[in-house]
Amino acid sequence: MALIITDECINCDVCEPECPNEAISAGEEIYVIDPGKCTECVGHYDEPQCQLVCPVDCIPQDPDRAETQEELEAKYEKLTGKKIG
Repeated sequence: MALIITDECINCDVCEPECPNEAISAGEEIYVIDPGKCTECVGHYDEPQCQLVCPVDCIPQDPDRAETQEELEAKYEKLTGKKIG
């Protein structure tokens, strides 16, 4: 699943620089995540870095964008041109 930033976001700016895929950007009112670039840090880290640094816990999995581990790995490989493992 791609992650999503909810409206509890306080625009603290800590999540954007943590994303290795540059999937997070400033939206009109809150930060947003590009689901086409979000791999939940698969291929980079063991857990999503944005979730780790978020002080208000407003970055859950997007229930409308379910992806398997294999799909996230394939997205990582497509985005980076690197194989996992």
